[in-house]
Amino acid sequence: MDDYLKYYDLERYLFEDVHRRFHHEQSLGAFDFFSIIIWKANRAKSRIALKLLKQDPKRRRKLDAICRTLTTSLYAAPNDKERLRVLMEDWDFALPMASAILSVCWPGDFTVYDYRVRVLVGCPELNNLTDFEKIWDGFQKYKTKVSEIAQPELSLRDKDRYLWGQSTASQLKEDIRRYSK
Repeated sequence: MDDYLKYYDLERYLFEDVHRRFHHEQSLGAFDFFSIIIWKANRAKSRIALKLLKQDPKRRRKLDAICRTLTTSLYAAPNDKERLRVLMEDWDFALPMASAILSVCWPGDFTVYDYRVRVLVGCPELNNLTDFEKIWDGFQKYKTKVSEIAQPELSLRDKDRYLWGQSTASQLKEDIRRYSK
């Protein structure tokens, strides 16, 4: 990374540069992979680094090699369901982070599972489930609701943004109302 102005707008960097690099190289190195982690939840980067070191079947100590292995397996997975399964079952990612990683790599196929949007669209909590088939089914219902509720002409990624923005703005309005009494 030499152009730090690009990195300032992290979401744009991810959905343009990282997305393109992933499909060109068919994998991501640690810098790009952890840029996705930071974008979704900066506070989680150390915990996820330790998780990757622990989950790596080869017990390597190099995050770049581990991230390449993980993302190569995502690229090679035959379908969306298997991609999510790889992250959740093989690498022990929770649905919100797994969906964020996959939304950067396949923004037309994955939506970010976000608690704000989940509440807004009226979907049940999926984080407490352990049965992958139930998680997958619930995630598909969540994705359908995101697609139905947001403006129809928007891309799936923009529907994510729209609903997240709607939820955040509503929460701010409620906070201002509550403190203005």
